[in-house]
Amino acid sequence: MAYVISDECVSCGTCEGECPNEAISQGDEHYVIDADACVDCGTCAEACPVGAISAE
Repeated sequence: MAYVISDECVSCGTCEGECPNEAISQGDEHYVIDADACVDCGTCAEACPVGAISAE
């Protein structure tokens, strides 16, 4: 299962820089994770300062 970013995302960009697979990008309203590129490492969730990332 891929990780997902909730609406609590404040678009700080911290997660994007932490993703080893470059699976995170800026979406229309907040950052989004490409489920096909996500390897479920959890690095993004650990880095998120507002806890907006969780396992799907």
